[in-house]
Amino acid sequence: MLSVAAQIINGKMLAQAIRAELHMQVAALQAKGVCPGLSVFLVGDDPASALYVKNKHKACESVGVFSEEHRLPAMVSQEELVNLVLAANANAKIHGILVQLPLPSHIDKRMILETIAVEKDVDGFHPHNMGGLLQGNSCAVACTPKGVVKMIESTGVPIAGKRVVVVGRSQIVGKPAAMLLLERHATVTICHSRTQDLAGQCREADILVVAAGKAKMIDATMVKPGAIVIDVGMNLVDAGFVGDVDFEAVSKIAGWISPVPGGVGPMTIAMLLENTIEAAVRAAKRGM
Repeated sequence: MLSVAAQIINGKMLAQAIRAELHMQVAALQAKGVCPGLSVFLVGDDPASALYVKNKHKACESVGVFSEEHRLPAMVSQEELVNLVLAANANAKIHGILVQLPLPSHIDKRMILETIAVEKDVDGFHPHNMGGLLQGNSCAVACTPKGVVKMIESTGVPIAGKRVVVVGRSQIVGKPAAMLLLERHATVTICHSRTQDLAGQCREADILVVAAGKAKMIDATMVKPGAIVIDVGMNLVDAGFVGDVDFEAVSKIAGWISPVPGGVGPMTIAMLLENTIEAAVRAAKRGM
């Protein structure tokens, strides 16, 4: 039996289409005197984090969202960072606040995330929004999981009733992605480093979401023929960046697959823009 190459879920193209739509939304808001604003905090000089922040700033400019960037030294005190976040909370021109992770070890990440005003938490990491995800009433949903769901929906394959396996249980991707898919009536299994027979679990998946942080850990023997495979991984190896999925091998088995790079990454930034614009709309309604 001949293998059929999977259809590519092009996150870059999908993100461009979303950004074009967001650009029109921002223009309509600006006509009403509302300019969505995002404040980003970057602590230290991690090259990857600096690149992420640069890309986010460029994306904001492309749709008309105002963005300000706070670059802080690695040894900035926790008190100083808290005070800067509080100032952004009080700034009516800022609708979204993002603290780029990871933070230096001397800073309490949980405290910083809890300092961000719930209504300005466009990353969706505040405990209120994480809890709201369970109830389906978050102010904002974490950007990467939100993008993952939109990528799955772009295939046209219904999520309801499907068997979904999420590999990875982080609060940033795995857990919220599982909750979003459960809300859409999938049957969801979360796998992790202690899961027994990971390959067998993955082979049961109609939709496989991989966010484990291990290069090419998912091979063709672990994928159900025709499955939708979303690769959230971004791992630097000698040859460059690769995902958690062996793309070349799995693309011959899967029905749909997202590439790395050009898959989830652009969608994460698009969802950040969407969350910021939605926060601006909510703020405008509160001010009416």
